[in-house]
Amino acid sequence: MIGELVTNMLHSTVPGFIGVTVIFVYLATIVWAAMYRIKEGGHLEHH
Repeated sequence: MIGELVTNMLHSTVPGFIGVTVIFVYLATIVWAAMYRIKEGGHLEHH
């Protein structure tokens, strides 16, 4: 699925290429933020 998206992105117009790149960055940021919050939340005491 990701491979097909990248292949289509390379054959796309410049705005399409930029759009897909921004989507990848956005998704990577969401995943990073979620993992960071889970990691930091593990040190909290639960009441």
